[in-house]
Amino acid sequence: MLGSADRPLFVLDMANNHMGSVDHGLRIIDEVRDATSDLGAKIGIKLQYRHLDSFIHPDFKGRDDVPYVKRFSETRLSEADLLRLKTAITETGFVSVCTPFDESSVDLIEEHGYDIIKIASCSVTDWPLLERVAEAGKPMIVSTGGATLDDLDKVVAFLTHREKRFALMHCVAEYPTKNSSLQLNQIRLLKQRYTEAEVGFSTHESPAETDPVKLAIAQGATILERHVGVPTDAWKLNAYSSTPAQARAWIEAANEAIVACGTTDGRYTPSEAEVGSLRSLRRGVFAAAVVGAGHKVTPVFLAIPTTDGQLTANDLSKYRDYVATKDIAAKGPVMLANVETFDNREKAYAIVQRVKTFLIERHMEIPGRLELELSHHYGIDRFDEYGAVIVTFVNREYCKKLIIVLPGQKHPEQYHEVKEETFQVLDGDMELTLDGATETYRAGDIVTVERGVKHAFASPTGCIIEEVSSTHMKQDSFYTDAAVTANQDRKTLVSYWLE
Repeated sequence: MLGSADRPLFVLDMANNHMGSVDHGLRIIDEVRDATSDLGAKIGIKLQYRHLDSFIHPDFKGRDDVPYVKRFSETRLSEADLLRLKTAITETGFVSVCTPFDESSVDLIEEHGYDIIKIASCSVTDWPLLERVAEAGKPMIVSTGGATLDDLDKVVAFLTHREKRFALMHCVAEYPTKNSSLQLNQIRLLKQRYTEAEVGFSTHESPAETDPVKLAIAQGATILERHVGVPTDAWKLNAYSSTPAQARAWIEAANEAIVACGTTDGRYTPSEAEVGSLRSLRRGVFAAAVVGAGHKVTPVFLAIPTTDGQLTANDLSKYRDYVATKDIAAKGPVMLANVETFDNREKAYAIVQRVKTFLIERHMEIPGRLELELSHHYGIDRFDEYGAVIVTFVNREYCKKLIIVLPGQKHPEQYHEVKEETFQVLDGDMELTLDGATETYRAGDIVTVERGVKHAFASPTGCIIEEVSSTHMKQDSFYTDAAVTANQDRKTLVSYWLE
């Protein structure tokens, strides 16, 4: 990578601020070094190469009435002087970056051994130049000022097809750029649209501004670029070029933003102060009645203040049980040191995966976001022996459910006083026992269970049953085994299990 979230590449563009004087260019390099050497930042110094003998039309050479012709001609450096500047950049410890504006300049960039080639916004769709730069085999930074998405799609496809290492720089080519024109959300757009590219920000706002670079960091920019120069009595800086001191302030502002934005590598680790502050506001778990050692901690109530080491409401889960290892007094705090924890999340997850596989193998489609009910009548550890999985489609004046019995499972005997239900076997074989008489039903068979009839079912090979009934009410299921009735945690509900 050219830059990263925690260590971006800062590119300081000298452009023509050397004013055609190699000594002044060397001064800029030295003063940038002096101003930034203690920051530990990854900094590149960028030059611009133009082969003016061919870059400027013969009829316009020497003209003073064409601004860029006059500017480029007056600040021209020899190839030897350009090499002196490049050598100084490298020897000072900076990354060397150069922008070519013509193919001959790419030849010189290769000869001088630059680290990175930069494509200016005006050249983003200059295909002859892009072809030549691509041949150079160096990492590329491409400014995107003024380019349409169609332009950028083509450029990215061009570079990706050639397996180039490249970055895209959001840029607004207004000199200087007002804050209201910065369009910094484009950084996020580029990151989302072109995931194969690094994304940065090439800026031309007033050098006194440091908020934009902070916002660019927050948007995910990993390469930051701005112009740099050194003013003298003879040469003034333009409105968008920074002095070395301003460049330092700009880099410091970016570093502050990096610290404020924090990690991008997974969830951050909260500080002890944050954990302590939040814990002091959490409700503690208290025993509502005496809980003897070896018994499940229930019933409980939640209240403040919370004692250090106490179980809190945040520790409670439908998948988790707590068993007391010491007697807990009524209204006493439930301390983590005095309980044993049993977490059934992984067991429930494993069951859900088996159910999904079972349904796939039987080509059974179920609408998404229906709640899955795991019935484990004697506890989840005995689910493979006694249990079933129920999906409720609708429960109004009428009720429709899908009952999934995994291979070898049995559903204990129960009856209903209000509800009447009809079973249709959709897949597999069901052994249904009605008031003690057992009969086997196969796919397509239908049987009605009337009110008050005790019924149990099992399936050696697994089955899927559609149940259609009158409204189902929780208090209308009566088990003949008191141990099932006594188990208050015989069901686990799982949401979004198909996703």
